[in-house]
Amino acid sequence: MKEKTLVLLKPDAVQRGIVGDIVSRFEHTGMKIVGLKMVRVTPEFSKKHYATHVNKPFYTGLEKFITEGPIIAMVLEGLHAVETVRKIVGSTEPKSAAPGTIRGDYSHHSYAYTDAHGIAIKNLIHASGTSEEAKTEVALWFTKEELHDYTTVHEKHVF
Repeated sequence: MKEKTLVLLKPDAVQRGIVGDIVSRFEHTGMKIVGLKMVRVTPEFSKKHYATHVNKPFYTGLEKFITEGPIIAMVLEGLHAVETVRKIVGSTEPKSAAPGTIRGDYSHHSYAYTDAHGIAIKNLIHASGTSEEAKTEVALWFTKEELHDYTTVHEKHVF
């Protein structure tokens, strides 16, 4: 079940200087980076990406957060990529994320704290939730020309 998935390293990951640490966690599992770029998200693009959340009470804080600085957008490819990446990333609420996951190791925000302060949860990463969502998000963030096909040494051991 080889597939692609979208991962966004949000402004808090970029601002904290932990992008390399996070990317290496994916690479160490054998995930292949097939697309990678640094971008600034506009409010208009935020509404496209988070279309299902635009009318929710927390959206204003989410938009403010995702547009406050550059992000790293990447497409990872591998076996069961969506499920594997979600497992590596950990629970959406860092406080609840297991040790050993990216959110569990690098963040500790809670919904209670962020709700009380009217801010978005600083959880470092967006990762596609389903295979269907991944296909839609990859197409939103990357053109076909921005995605690369190559062979890694890991593929020799996986496929």
